[in-house]
Amino acid sequence: MFPYEIKPIDGKNDEFIKEHFKGKVVDFVSVGPKKWILPEKYGEHADKYYNFDLRSDDVWIVTFMKSGTTLTQELVWMISNNLDYGTSSKKPLFERCPFFEFNIMWTDEYKAYLAELNGNDPKIWEELKNIDAPCYEMAESMTSPRIFKTHLPPSLLPQTLMETCKVIYIARNPFDVAVSYYHHCKLITSYEYPGDFGKFWQFFEKDLLMYSPYWEHIKEGWANRHRPNFLFLFYEDLIRDMPGNIRKVAKFLNKEMKHDEVMKLADHLYVDNFRKNVTVTTIWRTKGIFNPEAQGFIRRGKVGGNKEFDDEIKLRAEKWFKKNLAKTDIKFPEF
Repeated sequence: MFPYEIKPIDGKNDEFIKEHFKGKVVDFVSVGPKKWILPEKYGEHADKYYNFDLRSDDVWIVTFMKSGTTLTQELVWMISNNLDYGTSSKKPLFERCPFFEFNIMWTDEYKAYLAELNGNDPKIWEELKNIDAPCYEMAESMTSPRIFKTHLPPSLLPQTLMETCKVIYIARNPFDVAVSYYHHCKLITSYEYPGDFGKFWQFFEKDLLMYSPYWEHIKEGWANRHRPNFLFLFYEDLIRDMPGNIRKVAKFLNKEMKHDEVMKLADHLYVDNFRKNVTVTTIWRTKGIFNPEAQGFIRRGKVGGNKEFDDEIKLRAEKWFKKNLAKTDIKFPEF
């Protein structure tokens, strides 16, 4: 049975969230002693996620939100599927490497809003219906090796995961995560965040965003880094040395790659090429999901250089970072 208590988040925090997010935001729940913030629908599926039927050749990509997940999905899928550029160009990444808990993300109200906005097109309803299909059901018919992405922390995933499957955890520094998360919430209309970054940073540091708390998530990944089936990578290292990290992932997955294959894949994953050549999911083409005035789903893909931090926010954020980092032995690369 699922071992953690699931309860509504504190009323004041709930009001604070709904005051600043103007989209059709789901109600959130608090999960377990670490108080993971997740959509209310999580409670309906928590036990099935926790007791998911694993296969020994499954590969799992685990990240906190906005930590280079999509890039890593393509990297891992390509290595696992013998660099099949043809299928990569034709089949959306969402289908090749499904988002494990995506079915809890959107409310019925939001889906009805999208359908109406698109003239109640049957094709749109079919796509929205597919989103509701739990991954733990679809996974039964997937061919091996299956690759999944999830933002759930290790403690909420199947407890034999590390012994059974290969797991790749990507960590990204909190400053870049916060900025990327901010633009994500400006982009996706289910959030429709209208505020500035200063207010958004308050959500981030107070652990009031979905999948928070950030530090607990990173610490759970870090604690597993020495397990033989677990590969812990920093996004900063991935971006600065893509060929070297492709080789590292290939070795972890027991795949051999020649030098020219590594370099071709690195070029494929370069953000400008990746943005142009890889379709993440066809659902993103649905009218109304994206705010046309916001930046795109695949944005900068870089390390640092964020202009959102003014001097006041930067000072507060650096104090927060040093305070939390001091409680761990985590060593982030320079950023």
